[in-house]
This record gives sequence, C-alpha cells and structure tokens, in this order.
Amino acid sequence: MKKTIFILSSLFLTVIMQAQDRPQPKPGPAPVINIGKPQTFELKNGLKVMVVENNKLPRVSFNLTMDNMPYAEGDKKGVSELTSALIGSGTKKMSKDVFNEEIDFLGANIGFNSEGAYASGLSKYADRILELMADGALNSVFTQEEFDKEKAKLIEGLKTSEKSVQAVAARVENVLVYGKNHPAGEYLSEEVINKVTLNDAVQNYNTYFVPAKAYLVVIGDVKFKDVKKAVEKYFGSWKKAAAPEVVYAAPKDVQYTQINFIDMPNAVQSEISLVNISNLKMTDKDYFATILANQIIGGDFNSYLNMNLREAHGWTYGARSGIRGNKYVGKFKSSTQVRNSVTDSAVVEFFKELKRIRTEKVSDEMLKNVKAGYIGNFVMQIQKPGTVAGYALQTQTQGLPADFYENYIKNINAVTVDDIQRAANKYFLADNTRVIVTGKGSEVLPSLEKLGIPMFYFDKFGNSIEKPIAKKQVPAGVTAKTVLDSYIKAIGGEKNAKSVKSLFATMTGKVQGIDITMVRKSTSAGKKLDEVTGMGQTLSKDVFDGTKGYESAQGQKTDYDADKLAEVKFYATPFPELNLATKSGVTLSGIETFDGKDAYAIKDGKKTLYYDVATGLKIGQSETEEVQGQQMTQVITFSDYKDVKGVKVAHKTALNVGIEIELNATSVKVNEGVTDADFKI
Repeated sequence: MKKTIFILSSLFLTVIMQAQDRPQPKPGPAPVINIGKPQTFELKNGLKVMVVENNKLPRVSFNLTMDNMPYAEGDKKGVSELTSALIGSGTKKMSKDVFNEEIDFLGANIGFNSEGAYASGLSKYADRILELMADGALNSVFTQEEFDKEKAKLIEGLKTSEKSVQAVAARVENVLVYGKNHPAGEYLSEEVINKVTLNDAVQNYNTYFVPAKAYLVVIGDVKFKDVKKAVEKYFGSWKKAAAPEVVYAAPKDVQYTQINFIDMPNAVQSEISLVNISNLKMTDKDYFATILANQIIGGDFNSYLNMNLREAHGWTYGARSGIRGNKYVGKFKSSTQVRNSVTDSAVVEFFKELKRIRTEKVSDEMLKNVKAGYIGNFVMQIQKPGTVAGYALQTQTQGLPADFYENYIKNINAVTVDDIQRAANKYFLADNTRVIVTGKGSEVLPSLEKLGIPMFYFDKFGNSIEKPIAKKQVPAGVTAKTVLDSYIKAIGGEKNAKSVKSLFATMTGKVQGIDITMVRKSTSAGKKLDEVTGMGQTLSKDVFDGTKGYESAQGQKTDYDADKLAEVKFYATPFPELNLATKSGVTLSGIETFDGKDAYAIKDGKKTLYYDVATGLKIGQSETEEVQGQQMTQVITFSDYKDVKGVKVAHKTALNVGIEIELNATSVKVNEGVTDADFKI
C-alpha cells in the first residue's frame, strides 16, 4: 500500500509541476483592448442591469450578483451556505426534478447561491433561460427535506476536512488575521451548524437576497430591447428591499513579527504562510505597481520565492504570494508547503526575499518579462464572456473609471522599477508580519525556536494555548516489546494472530475525484500484493513472491533493490508485530500525539509505528521516501477495527501525502481467496 500511494501522489504532483513549468509568453506589441460597453437600465426595485451585445457566437450569459456588505453570521454560521444550497431546489411553479430536466433539455447551465445566480446557453433560448433563472432565484421553495439533506452533507464535509492540515491552516489563518467575530474570520463547526434551522435559512434569504444592490450582467447574442423587456417581465415583481449594513472593527496587524504555530501531529509537511493586512483598492495610485510587485515576489513561476524555495533549494513544488484590490479589507499573503526538516530554513528564505524586493530594485529585464506575462494573460482572459461580465460588474461595484480596462495595459506598462519598490515597502510589511506555521510540533518546533522570532501557540480553532508537549514520558517498564505484545493481545491474541495464514482486503476510495479500488493480499509466508485500479485500468501494482518483487506504474516496472527486499520480507506478513520486537534497530522513542490520541511511537529506520496507549491498537504509521528528487513523508491512519474470524482488522485507512486519500474496506477475508498464483512475478 505504501509505495502504491506514493506513486499515485507523484502522478498528481507531476501534473502540478508541468503546469507550473509552462513557458511565459514572449513580449510583443501591446494589443488594443476593446471591451464592449454595456447599455444600462434600472428597475424600480433597484436592480441594475448591464447588457453587452456580442454577436460572435449564438450564446448568452446572465450573471446576477448582490453587492451587499459582508456580514458575520455568529452562532448561525453556515446559514448562508445552506441558503445557497437550497436556492433553486424547486420553485413555486415546478419541482426540483422538473426544473433540472428542462435545463438539461435546453442544454443550459444555471446555478444559484446566496449572493446571486448565473445562467448560460444558446441565445435562441435566452428568454426561457432567463425566466428559469428568475424563477429559481425569486420563487424558490425551501423544504425541510432538502434542508436536512444539505445540512448532513455540510457536516459530513466538515468532518472530512478536520484531519486536513491545509483546511486547519486556512481556518486558523483567517481567525488570527481577521478575528473570530469578523465576517472573514468566522469558521464552520458541527456545533454551530446544528443550531441553524430551516427558518434561519428562509430569513437569511429574505434579508439578503434583495435587489437594492443587485446587478444583472447580460452578455451575448441578444438585443438590448429584448433583454429589457424580459428583465422587466421576470424581475419586475422582485420586492424592493435593502440588506442591512454592519460595520466591523478594522483588523490590525501584529505589533511585531512573530510565529504563530498550530500543532498537527499527523502533518507530513509544514504549511507556511506570511500574512499582513492590506487595504489596497483598485482605484489606488499604486494598484498596478502592487500587483506587478506581487508577480515578482511570488505571483509568477519565475518569482523570487519560487526560484528560491523550489528551483534553488528543491524544498517545495511551489511557493507563491497573492494580493488583490478589495472593496473591503484584504491581505497580502506568501505561502508554501515544505517537508518538516526544512521548515525553519524556509521561513528564513521568505524573509530574505521580502527584504530583497523592499531594498533592491528589480532588474529592468525581469520587470519587462513580468509585464509581458501579465498582459498576455489579461488579453487571453478578456476573450471570455465571464471575464467581460466580471469587468463590467467591477467597474460599477468598485467605483472604477469607465475606461479602466481600456487603459489597463497602458497602466501596466507605465509601472517603473521605482514604483515596484515603493509599492513593496507599502504593502509587503517587514516588521509586522504574522508567520503562521501548521505542522508536526515534535519535528519542527526545536528548529523554529532557534530562529529567535517570538512564538505563540494555537489550537486547530485559533485559540491561544500553551506550548504543545512534543513527547510525553514513557511509564517505567514499558518497552517496544510490551507495546507490540499489547497490540497482538488487542487484536485477538497471539494464537489467533498466528492462525492467520492469509489476509485479503478490498478497499475503495477517491484520488482527486477519481474512484479507485485497492486490493491487498498478504500471507504469513511473507508474500504480498498491492494493486490499485481506477478508470478501468491498473494504476499501480506492487508484488513480492517471498524472494523477489517489483513495482509498476504508468507502464514502468521497477524491480526491488536490496534495501527494498530487506524491508518487504519483514513487513509483507499480515501481522509483522508478531516478530517486530526481535528486529534489529527497533526502538520505543516515546509517547506522541497521533490522530488526537496518545500513542507509543516505535521507530524502525525511516518508519514510525503508532500504537494507542489506551487500546493497544495500531492507529498509524509514517515513513519518508524520495519521490521525484524530493523527500516526502507519508502518514497512514488506521481505524474502525472489526473482528474477522477472531482477529481485529482495521477497516478504514486514511493516507496523507500532501493530499488526503481515504480508503474504506468493502471486504476483508481471513484464510480464503489467496493463492500462490496471486504473487507470480
């Protein structure tokens, strides 16, 4: 299983790397930008409509957006997400199924959320598509049945993300940067979601889905007069109302640069982000200089951060940064993911590059190339109707000049080297940076503390805590052997464990949305098979016949080397713990937190096995291997133990190699379904 998942992960990461390695567009003459100017009108209820006639293709798109102020949901957090899920799930005129069937019949695409709606399709069906979108948006029927379904889905998704280091890092980052009571700092929890009722969703819809600050952008092969007539017909009855406006205290940066650490014992790598508050507006004088400065430090493949952390040091598959012109408060953020052993070094290099862009002028050549790449992307994006709709909306909601996008390229080209340095000093802070590190404390804290940067500690919800204890003292008399003996006893005893001559498990799961099936077979004679299938083909295969073995993926087959043979010979059996205590180099390193539990950590070379202090069961393991020249740590979590013919076997396996993969056993067989032919080389 171990190598198979490493292979799957490397395939996924290769796709990312190839995307990042795409060459940048070469500089060329600045194109002339002609963005269709919208014709506008406003309904009595306040709905503002913008129409851009574009007859190149027989298609039309509608985008409805509420430009309401952000609002905090408090102890009803999740109500807007549930409202989004319910809008369009059946209307006063037709059921959900009938509604969806007609959309499919028209070949249209219609969607809703708590802040608007969108629709697109062939222009010959424009009137009916708009009628359906209006019906779903204005006449939705919220039922208890649909509400309960969506609530259950939301809670299930939340449970799945709780072990995700990326999800925890993102949540705590927003809590720390904005505050828990700010709209951008709130987070979902099962406790709060369970407080939300159907009536709350109805009230949210009635309060915020209103036309006072609503914009409808129509683009495509349509006539203004026809659109005006249809909009008045389908949206004219929308009751005039305005959403409440609440002003929140402005978030503030930290008084001095500091590291905020979140301990995630199951982390295979550290999530690092450096953040400071930004109040950049699209109308600001330094807007264009700031977005180019961001491209230089971390927004482009050839950026300072990426060329340093990825290309020069090989610590990551990508380092990046981002800043936007926001109507409300935003942030400047630079981030990456690195293996535990270089976490401290990566933080040092982040500050090195931040200092560089603030104190050293960027070269004329690099600024020229960055401009060319940015302009090239701008020109490509502007061909899309959705982009044009977004620009028309931003011009209105951000208070931009009417010719903002026509002059976009000119303003980009006008940015100078001095402008870049000035913008960097204004928006990329040096002395008030919050460094947020989410990772495995037992492995990264000692080196981070040596940096001399003040450190503060937080739990997975952004609450301040004391420094986490990396390892607890092992009670007297507890050794590697007693821990392994306790495991054997917990699964059914030595007699039952030794009676298992073969183990055959079938597991299913998803990798990046792809359904996969994994078959694992092992024998007490030390033979094993791991085979992963998906998309109608074998994705990977790992076979050992007791003497020799191989791994294959992507049509490439690799025979086991001497080191691999030595490892597999021992771990190929169903329960290697029966003899693990006699293996040279196996030690009990301490008690660590694993998957929220105290666990004995037993080390065997690059592998660490974790056994629950309370139950004795094996709840996980971690191992480091080299994949595509990078050191990667794989963490596997075992749970849901069930009895199979007298022995307990884990039926749920969660793997974390930078992406989360969960496998659930659909079948586990003891002493059946396995033959020597399964391990034929």
